[in-house]
Amino acid sequence: MNLRMLMIAATLLASTPCLAEEVQVLSAGAMQRGLITITAKFKERTGNGLHIRYATAPELRKILTENAGAADAILAPNASLTELASKIVADTQKEVGGVGSAVLIRTDGPVPDISNLAEFKHALMDADAIVYNRASSGVYIDSMLKKIGIFDQIQAKIVRVDDGEAVASRIKQGHGKEFGFGGYTDVLHNEEMGGVKLVGPIPEEVQNYTMYSSALIAAAPRPAAGRTFLAFLATPEAQDIFRTSGVVQKKQ
Repeated sequence: MNLRMLMIAATLLASTPCLAEEVQVLSAGAMQRGLITITAKFKERTGNGLHIRYATAPELRKILTENAGAADAILAPNASLTELASKIVADTQKEVGGVGSAVLIRTDGPVPDISNLAEFKHALMDADAIVYNRASSGVYIDSMLKKIGIFDQIQAKIVRVDDGEAVASRIKQGHGKEFGFGGYTDVLHNEEMGGVKLVGPIPEEVQNYTMYSSALIAAAPRPAAGRTFLAFLATPEAQDIFRTSGVVQKKQ
């Protein structure tokens, strides 16, 4: 971050305790693990609270399409923000980082070998059920399974659910060799909630990183508070929190 951006962020953060507003934020679920910590730190640094509504990318687009002033700021996949260009303030958009795809299983389930592409394909063929969401990460899993040439063979075993939490719930209820996919941060968050565990990221040859950005919503009811939140996200402290949560720097 350059000196000018740091000075702007410091000025905004220093001026906020007197506002004592609750910033309304819309966010993709992939950001939840980092935002849990950021919510507490933001309150501590600024005196302002955060109220975060998590939703899938299609739901975020629907919310803002139906109610342009539904929140003050948004964290969403870059592709979603492109579709919502008329609903956000363009010069406030800033990339947060990327989230890759990972595999989860029941805590007591048999651990599949996904150490390389050949073993990964074999584990998929051997699974009793393959669970993933209908959001942006699930759309990628569909295309990835087709790319590696096994979609047709395993299609009957695929279970699609609404979001990352629904994936974890379905895996917890399963029996045998259930094989779940989710965003890396989602899987870590659900592992912390109990009942499921992370196996690891999918092989790098077929890995995909969904890039996420933050932005001010154009019709924000509290634009100054929204900008304060975005300024905090731009600080090294917040960036370190996201990295620790599983969000990675941009992949080329």
